[in-house]
Amino acid sequence: MIEDKNPQRTSISDLGEFGLIEHLTKHFEIKNPTTLKGVGDDAAVIDFKGKKTIVTTDLLVEGVHFDLSYMPLKHLGYKSVMVNLSDVYAMNAKATQITVSIAVSNRFPLEALEELYAGIKLACDVYGVDLIGGDTTSSNKGLLITVTALGEADEGEIVYRNTAKPNDLLVVSGDIGGAYLGLQVLEREKQVFKVNPQNQPDLDMYSYIIERQLKPEARKDIPELLKKLKVKPTSMIDISDGLSSEIIHICKQSKVGCALYEDKIPLDPQVISTCEEFDISSTTVALSGGEDYELLFTISQDDYPKIKGNPSMTLIGHMTEEKEGMHLITRANTKIPIEARGWNALKKE
Repeated sequence: MIEDKNPQRTSISDLGEFGLIEHLTKHFEIKNPTTLKGVGDDAAVIDFKGKKTIVTTDLLVEGVHFDLSYMPLKHLGYKSVMVNLSDVYAMNAKATQITVSIAVSNRFPLEALEELYAGIKLACDVYGVDLIGGDTTSSNKGLLITVTALGEADEGEIVYRNTAKPNDLLVVSGDIGGAYLGLQVLEREKQVFKVNPQNQPDLDMYSYIIERQLKPEARKDIPELLKKLKVKPTSMIDISDGLSSEIIHICKQSKVGCALYEDKIPLDPQVISTCEEFDISSTTVALSGGEDYELLFTISQDDYPKIKGNPSMTLIGHMTEEKEGMHLITRANTKIPIEARGWNALKKE
């Protein structure tokens, strides 16, 4: 579906490993004073000067986490960074550095890797993080990408999953369900394309949800906004596996229950219309979809006036005593137990 706009093909074996790393990373510049030494030595050197260090890693595997028939390599590079930065922001921390390691098969020319790294560089520039190292090796299984992100925070600012209290309010940033639906549209068009390669899809009416899937944005703005509003969340997590799974993580780790209100879940109009087209429930999509990379957090009731009416966040429920369980309160005012039906990386197809 995605045409190769660059017919030139340079074999990566011509460069060798160090030549390849040097070639791919030569345009990256250092932006953070905490980075003393980045790419180019045996190891990076970082000094966080008394702050706590946040570390997170994700592995993305071709055919499991992404499909290159509709995922442009530049978008993939960008998204692979977002997935990790989102975890740093979910700790209420500032992301500062990343390492990127790739395993790549010989079907990828140098030009393809340049596209991948152009996306990584764009993410670094937009989010103000430094690429400080990584590794490249060969693969006989297509493309694998591992990104490790580092961040910093004062000890008192870090927010965990296990500190929510009964009666805390449950809040979500942005809107949810879009990334999953974007994937459904792309998968459908891929099947159409297989039958008729001449048929170029018109995806304009799905532009928002496709962007949510192919080029998600981590919510760096939310911790910054909360600081300005003088609100410290009582717990926080990012929505990578679906709203229901993330709520269950907070509830289990904090030993609380939850009441989530169906009619409060924020949905984009394109999500609602696409759900109608696919004949699936928008609530199911929001609960189980995943990959939205929004932030889900709890706040004390005292802080509600500070966030009330803020367009970046929506109050969707509240925490209860553990014995009351975790429930979705439907539009018809019935209680349904919340179950984790989101993405499971180890699930057999």
